[in-house]
Amino acid sequence: MHELSTTELAAMLTTSDADTRAQLWTEPLNNGMRACAIDSVTRQAAFLAQVLLESSELRQLQEFLSYSPQRLRQVWPQRFPTDQIAEQYGHNPQKLANKVYAQRMGNGDEASGDGWAYRGRGLIQLTGRDNYAHFSAAMGCDALAHPDLLQEPAGAALSAAWFWRAHGLNELADSTVQAGGDAHFSEITRRINGGLNGLAQRRAYWERACKILGVGAAA
Repeated sequence: MHELSTTELAAMLTTSDADTRAQLWTEPLNNGMRACAIDSVTRQAAFLAQVLLESSELRQLQEFLSYSPQRLRQVWPQRFPTDQIAEQYGHNPQKLANKVYAQRMGNGDEASGDGWAYRGRGLIQLTGRDNYAHFSAAMGCDALAHPDLLQEPAGAALSAAWFWRAHGLNELADSTVQAGGDAHFSEITRRINGGLNGLAQRRAYWERACKILGVGAAA
């Protein structure tokens, strides 16, 4: 396996603290990639491009859940049909998570607190009790009992690498160096994001990572 160096990771970042951030994240990323067979520069370039976008360059390790009542009505019009209902959840991340994630992804009802306990965390945000359980079983950790592990570098990187492997993204990444590779990279984005949000920026990270890791020009 190619071992990502701190210098390589720092060169992929655009933040003013790139060197410091790379020092913190290089080992966790290498450990996660090693554990989940993200073991070629082709796979690593695609993986790193996606996690850099998803985490705002290794800075955002949990989902943003503080919305104004007006924004709640725009994002979830069926869940918040009136201003009065929306105002109860505005700028209240815990209450909001418990409502919008109730009875989904293995979570209990709103009163169970599962929505907040298993909110999106990690470099690729893992969400829901079922996903936390599957990750824990596969990787030999207890994220169900200790979900905040996914907000620490080791857990954040490992959970992202597990998600990547579990969704068949190593195989898709292998195809990104073939003819039509850009379409395969777009499919990776869909499997992570559910759509193509931020695709242009993801491609920019990908092209930079390919150059730094010596993959060659992205297809």
